[in-house]
Amino acid sequence: MKKHIPNMITCCNLISGCIALVFALVGDYPMALLFIVGGAVFDFFDGLAARLLGVSSPIGKELDSLADDVTFGVAPSAMLFDFLCTAEWPSVLIPINGALPWLAFIMAAFSALRLAKFNLDERQALGFIGLPTPANALFWGALIVGGEESLLFSVWAAPLILIGCFVSCYLLVSEIPMFALKFKTWGWKGNEVKFIFLLTCIPMLLLFGIGGLAAIIAWYVILSIATNKLPPKKANPQC
Repeated sequence: MKKHIPNMITCCNLISGCIALVFALVGDYPMALLFIVGGAVFDFFDGLAARLLGVSSPIGKELDSLADDVTFGVAPSAMLFDFLCTAEWPSVLIPINGALPWLAFIMAAFSALRLAKFNLDERQALGFIGLPTPANALFWGALIVGGEESLLFSVWAAPLILIGCFVSCYLLVSEIPMFALKFKTWGWKGNEVKFIFLLTCIPMLLLFGIGGLAAIIAWYVILSIATNKLPPKKANPQC
């Protein structure tokens, strides 16, 4: 029975993503974000359960990627789609504003590509190459929930968000190293960036509320770009 426990947790992640998708398409962004966060919690515990129980399996890895793309790729894309459908657009873009929201789903495709690359990339044991899909989903969910009232009444918010969507697609599959919150030791030396990041998260949340989560993800990307170096690729063995 224990070999099925991690996959059951992964399925809870998948179900959370499906529920988030439904809430996103009816415009209930806070509930959509809540279930994306719930999916992230299940995503953390399925891997932890697999390691603790010693039951990691190839099928679990594939199921995890499928669940992650729904929760952290399709659901936030649906949030962007619904938001762009209801937002104001500049007059120059009004003739094509019916088609532009559909471009949001490009992010779901790039999320799937990022997850496939992660499964094959052996450099990502202690860090990430490219923006992790949960971080990307939380950024967009928090930005829409935290800034919905002000964004809806700015005619330039929609095109800027669409441009931001394309930027996040690039970050997902880029070769930019991103640090992971994994500690080999709890000392300051060697963990400076991680401690600085964690210490600055609390003021951002207190200052910006839900929108502070988006600011935290943006700060995470900036710190990663400023401080990390790309791990070397492993040489292919000679035949």
